[in-house]
Amino acid sequence: MTTHPTYAPHVLPATTHSYLARSAESLAEAMGTRDVPTRYACAHVAALRAAAALLAARARPQPTRGKRQKNAWVLLAEVAPEMAEWAGFFSAGAAKRAAAEAGSRRAVTEREADDLVRDADRFLAVVEQALGLVPHPVGTLSPGLLQHRAG
Repeated sequence: MTTHPTYAPHVLPATTHSYLARSAESLAEAMGTRDVPTRYACAHVAALRAAAALLAARARPQPTRGKRQKNAWVLLAEVAPEMAEWAGFFSAGAAKRAAAEAGSRRAVTEREADDLVRDADRFLAVVEQALGLVPHPVGTLSPGLLQHRAG
């Protein structure tokens, strides 16, 4: 069984806190828009930023000379194997996000966008917990909470 260090908020890198705040902002934007492609894209970006927060806390840079660069989802599965299922799930939605960001009105359905918002919200809470933080109550990101997170 692999164990991971317990993190205290005061010892996490500043970039981790920044990515968490930016993830919450993207998630709030996703929750607040009626535009389906934007909702999907913002939710996916929120998940990507949550993954970046965990990578900022756990990853140890290695020389990339002669190696192919890896995307965040591949790195997440390597650095945090317990997140491999999440990484695979969000990686599978990257092409839809790209289509949604490009303005395709048919890239995703309203149901897919709503589901991704809920999944990204839950993923952010999982990441917060993995970092030793008290996870936000899923479904409750509000402007007040966002301001507190950023401060």
